[in-house]
Amino acid sequence: MKNKITIGSRGSKLALIYAQNAKDKIIQNSNFNDEDVVIKEITTKGDQVQDVRLSEVGGKGLFSTNIEKELQDKKIDIAVHALKDMPAIETDGLRTDTFLKRNDPREILITKDKKKLKELIANAVIGTSSYRREFQIKKIRTDLHCKLIRGNVDTRIKKLNDGLYDAIILSYAGIKSLIIEDKITEVFSTEEIIPSAGQGIIALQCRYNDDEIISVLNKVNDYETFKRAHAERNVLKVLEGDCETAVGAHAIIDGDKITLEAELFSLDGNQRFYEKKIFKN
Repeated sequence: MKNKITIGSRGSKLALIYAQNAKDKIIQNSNFNDEDVVIKEITTKGDQVQDVRLSEVGGKGLFSTNIEKELQDKKIDIAVHALKDMPAIETDGLRTDTFLKRNDPREILITKDKKKLKELIANAVIGTSSYRREFQIKKIRTDLHCKLIRGNVDTRIKKLNDGLYDAIILSYAGIKSLIIEDKITEVFSTEEIIPSAGQGIIALQCRYNDDEIISVLNKVNDYETFKRAHAERNVLKVLEGDCETAVGAHAIIDGDKITLEAELFSLDGNQRFYEKKIFKN
């Protein structure tokens, strides 16, 4: 029997909040106490490279590869990831099948002068690192300009306040976790802007043959989030999506039905493909 569990996480403020959430959930649902569950900070290439799009330097795996390597090398027992930052295809020998209860999946806008998207000046500059968000925003207002922004939430807000952007678009989940909801100017419904697959979901990953850890993780798995995560991730798998693919996917469970919405944009953003399907739960 393991007497200690090591959780691997990125070192950003937000990632460590997610790791602490995972730790708290494990302690609540097992015989482990605070000293038995340790969080180890791991630097990822995605944290080090801040001035270019992820797709130009290796894709979504930049946030997960280093952490997964520590898992494969048995230096950690559990890896904590923001699911939207993970590649759709599972890494050999690893298992991502545990998800904490989903946070808010919606997108939000922050502006300095509290102007909403439709009130921004003509040709305003929006900060985003995502082609999906860029094309979705331009669907609402064609005149807006999107400019690359990278870095953690605090860094992005500072760049906004320094006048480098007129607005920035971020995920609600991160803002909520950092308890800075007072900075939000506008919240978009999932109908207005379909979020990234898995947005707002914390995923816990382990080695596929580590039965002890799997039994611990099974006790913290949120079943509804599990089903929503798989529905959305399956869209990425079918499309063979990577981080250049501008795709949104969002699943809702209502009784015995799963409603799945997905949209895909062409590489230049000029074409949009949309599907909404209802499945038996």
